[in-house]
Amino acid sequence: MRRPIVRRTDPRLEIIRETIERLIPGSTPAFLGVQVTEKNPNRTAVNTWSGDPAGLAEKVFTALYGRPRTEAVTSPLAQAEAAKRGRDLVAEVDSLTSAHDRLTGAPWYPARPGDTVHVHYEQAGNTSAFGETYIVGDASETGDTPPGLMSLILLAHTLPASTPEDHVKGMTGCFEAEAADDPIYQAWFEAGPHRLTIVRDGRVVHNGGGR
Repeated sequence: MRRPIVRRTDPRLEIIRETIERLIPGSTPAFLGVQVTEKNPNRTAVNTWSGDPAGLAEKVFTALYGRPRTEAVTSPLAQAEAAKRGRDLVAEVDSLTSAHDRLTGAPWYPARPGDTVHVHYEQAGNTSAFGETYIVGDASETGDTPPGLMSLILLAHTLPASTPEDHVKGMTGCFEAEAADDPIYQAWFEAGPHRLTIVRDGRVVHNGGGR
């Protein structure tokens, strides 16, 4: 299935937003609000500004750097293929090695049995946006050295019930793995980290989706 190009904001804007969200440790970003209050002793009225972390982050970013711009984001594999077509060997290798380093350097890495991996696909042509949910399983055998092999099994998808069965088979489950050292490696490179949400023990440990 063709992966559409998405747009992502400047990473500096994301850093500002995430910093604001972390002011309350362990909070759920979707439930956060921001309120700035002016309490002037010479006035009875209290002036306030209310918003959310994303809105405040954009105001701070604009004051520092000007209006944020968006840029195209594709998967590491798509970036490597584009560089290969352009005969840019350095960019081709860099796109793959940097994606590998970002994955293996993540604080939640490696994947563990029980992790759930959500993959989001943007609307492409007549196909509406949809998602898939996979679960990491234990595929090790007796005597294997921990952590052993792991599997990645499709749990659910959000394609409409009216989608023909042969279309469903062709559009879902492509990242399933029966036994692998790193069951999320393929999804990380082919779908891209920006389309993945990884949940461990009921908490999001990687949120690649735009908010």
